[in-house]
Amino acid sequence: MNNKPMIKEVQIRDVTFGSNVTVVKPVNLYECEIGDECFIGPFVEIQRNVKIGKSSRIQSHAFICELVSIGDSCFISHGVKFVNDLFSLGKPARGDQSLWRPTKVGSNVSIGTNATILPVTITDNVIIGAGSVVTKDILESGVYAGNPARKLRSL
Repeated sequence: MNNKPMIKEVQIRDVTFGSNVTVVKPVNLYECEIGDECFIGPFVEIQRNVKIGKSSRIQSHAFICELVSIGDSCFISHGVKFVNDLFSLGKPARGDQSLWRPTKVGSNVSIGTNATILPVTITDNVIIGAGSVVTKDILESGVYAGNPARKLRSL
């Protein structure tokens, strides 16, 4: 009987960094692109094929899964989670990437603490309130909040 756990190290692997990027360890960043002047806080995971635009801030404990792109000058607050698997078969896709869906976040978007972002498109100049769950595309700039997130007002 083997009671020894498999230990995996926190890592930064095969990341394309722009200039003047700040990363606060520990983080898991792999096979992704991070633009100029970005800040990546501690306990963040950014998975492969994610693209983060310039001058964006990703705060602690955020999880950005595969198939997410984030524009320029965005603020992703503490504990924000992105989801790419909608359980379309009634269960997790378990690595069947053909079932995963992409998420596109425009520029000048601010996403509040502990928000959950399903596979959607979010246009430029949007604020999403803390704890919100974004289940549908956001095609007009404004302030959105709730579960599911709804437009509260224009900007």
